[in-house]
Amino acid sequence: MKIIGTGAYVPEKIITNDDLSTMVETSDEWITQRVGVKERRVSVNETAADFGAEAAKKALLSANISAEDLDLIIVSTITGETLCPTTAALIQKAIGATCPAFDMQSACSGFMFALDTADSFISSGKGYKNVLVVATERMSKILDWTDRSTCVIFGDGAGAAVVTEGDGYLASSLYTKGDDEVLYIPSCTKNSPFFEKEYADTKVFMNGSETFNFAVRKIVDDIKEVAEKAGISVSDIDYIVSHQANIRIISYASKRLGIPMDKFVVDIDKYGNTSSASVPMALDDLVKEGKLKDGDIIAMCAFGGGLSSSACIIKWSK
Repeated sequence: MKIIGTGAYVPEKIITNDDLSTMVETSDEWITQRVGVKERRVSVNETAADFGAEAAKKALLSANISAEDLDLIIVSTITGETLCPTTAALIQKAIGATCPAFDMQSACSGFMFALDTADSFISSGKGYKNVLVVATERMSKILDWTDRSTCVIFGDGAGAAVVTEGDGYLASSLYTKGDDEVLYIPSCTKNSPFFEKEYADTKVFMNGSETFNFAVRKIVDDIKEVAEKAGISVSDIDYIVSHQANIRIISYASKRLGIPMDKFVVDIDKYGNTSSASVPMALDDLVKEGKLKDGDIIAMCAFGGGLSSSACIIKWSK
């Protein structure tokens, strides 16, 4: 496959570090140095499906195709409002598509898992040509806004890509290691009178140091792996679009890979960690900058709950 269009959307409301300092014990200096976030967007009256639909419309416009041309929609989200209808189904309705649509999730790695799934559908020979891949997250709804270790990190937003038949997807890697002790994102309503297990927490929990170590290791290992699969060296990579979790994670990975920071796309300062939406949002930023040329090699990578990680090598074509 190849990517022929990208799009992104964030809600209007901006929460700065100074705003957060009035809610929890923190400061702009602390957040900037520890995480790299200056501000983030949060929803006032829009859902993850609303975000995703707007990002999808922009991706379709970028790809110069209509919603009627889509053969499949795959949506990554852990913050949809409903299990049924799926977020993908709500996005399908909002953009006027008629193709099959389904959700999938692997936390912050979700977009990359969905992108790889799209490639499999296109390669299947079953008539899937144009696939819309959306990652959309309303992280603000599952945060503990009294916990400065998590609420300062995340933001809301969506990113999307339209992919079609082509030879631009050179290599990929997906990884999962079941673990709920490092990063825990619950989905429990406690409505059943029969269910005996009580979950200790109903909000995002993250062991910061363990997550940090896992993230740096997987960025480095996964990029080396997909570069080898693609038959290139790490130095051949023109841009790295990484999950935007923490600026220090990206900085450490840069040093260990021997790749300068100016090859990494960084927008965490503007949006925070938008979970699975962060990679397509950063990719859209890169596209909008107008720096990409035919034949540029892009590495994309993500890591997060599951535990999970993912990476791919893309050869860009306009």
